[in-house]
Amino acid sequence: MNAPRIISLGCRMNIAEAERMRAMLAGERDLVVVNSCAVTAEALRQTRQAIRRARRESPTARLVVTGCAAEIDRAEIGAMDEVDALVANAAKLDPRAWNVGGEAAPVAPSRTRAFVAVQNGCDHACTFCVIPQGRGASRSLTVAEVLQQIDSHLAVGAKEIVLTGVDLTSWGHDLAGSPQLGTLVHAILHELCELRRLRLSSMDGVEIDPLLFDLLAHEERVMPHLHLSLQHGADLMLKRMKRRHLRADAVNLVSRLKALRPDIAVGADLIAGFPTEDEAHHAENLSIIDELDIVHAHVFPYSPRPGTPAARMPQLPRAVVKARAAALRERAAARRAAWLESLVGETLPVLAEKGGTGYAPTYAPVALPHGTAPGTIIDVTPNAVREGLLA
Repeated sequence: MNAPRIISLGCRMNIAEAERMRAMLAGERDLVVVNSCAVTAEALRQTRQAIRRARRESPTARLVVTGCAAEIDRAEIGAMDEVDALVANAAKLDPRAWNVGGEAAPVAPSRTRAFVAVQNGCDHACTFCVIPQGRGASRSLTVAEVLQQIDSHLAVGAKEIVLTGVDLTSWGHDLAGSPQLGTLVHAILHELCELRRLRLSSMDGVEIDPLLFDLLAHEERVMPHLHLSLQHGADLMLKRMKRRHLRADAVNLVSRLKALRPDIAVGADLIAGFPTEDEAHHAENLSIIDELDIVHAHVFPYSPRPGTPAARMPQLPRAVVKARAAALRERAAARRAAWLESLVGETLPVLAEKGGTGYAPTYAPVALPHGTAPGTIIDVTPNAVREGLLA
C-alpha cells in the first residue's frame, strides 16, 4: 500500500478527527490507522474485528490503533498480535505522536459536508458512560479557531458544515467568559456569509441556550434537524443514568421548536434494557418515539462498561435487552417510514454526495438523478420511497 489508510469507527467526532489525521499523515507509507470506538461492548467488538480485518488486508503495513478503545481498553487492544502500536486519544492530532513534521494537523479537503469538532471531552458523569475515560475533561476550540477551520473547508468547496463534539452543548464552558453554543453558531453565521448550510450533531436538550434555540427555530441556514442525547423515555431510568433532564423537558423543547419550525426533524439516542428497567419503563421508552416524533433514532442495547456505576447495578438478561432494542428499532422504523412518505411530492433542496444520493435539510436521504455532481445542491421532488430513500 502507499497512502495511509484510516479506518474510523463510531461517532462523528471520530469522523472529523479521521479527516484531519488523513491529511496530517498524507506523506506516510504502509500505514494503517484504526480510529477506534469503545462506547459499548459491541463497539469494542467491532473495533477488534476491524483490527483483524485490517491486518489480513494489509499484512506488511504498520498497524496503529488510536481512539477511545486505545484508552479505555488499552491493555486488551495493545495485547492483540495484529497491533504494532497505540497512540493516545488525546494525542491523535499531534504530529509529534506520529513522528511527522508540522505543528498542527491540517484541515482535509471536503466537497460536500465537513465535520468540525469544536469541543472534546466531557465533565458529566452519566452512570453508563465510559467516554470521559477515553476523552478526558471538556475543552473547547475558540471562536477564532472554529472560524478558521470552517473557512478552510469552505475554500475547498464544502457546502455544509456539521458542528460536532463529545458534549457539544458544553462548548465554551472552559473559555474566558463562559460563552454558550449559541454565541458560536451566531458568530459562524455572521462571519461566514458564504456558508450555505450549518448542521448541529447530538445535543443535550437542557443545555440549549436561548440564542441557540432562536437560531434553531428561525435561521434558515441552520438545518431543521435536532438530534437529542435523550437516552430514555422514563424519568426513573433518566435519574439512574444521572442525566440532567426528565421526559417533560424533552417534550417541552420539541413542542416549542415545532410550533415555530414545523418541519424540524427530531433524532435521538435511546438505550434499551438499562439496569432495573421494567416493562413499564420500556413502554415509556417506546412511547417517547411517538410523542417526540423521532425519525432519526439511534438505538443502543445497554452493555455494562468497566468502571461505570451502571455496571454494578442489577443487570437484565441479555435476551431481554436485545428484544427491547429490537422493539425500539421497529417502532422507530415505522415512525421514520411514515415521515418519509409524508415528504413525497415536496420539493427539497438536496446536497448531493457520492453514490447518487444526498440529504435534504431535515437529513432525509434522497436518490438523485444520474450524473448529479457531488457537492451541488439541487431541488428534487420525490414521487416515492424506495428502500428507505426518497426517489
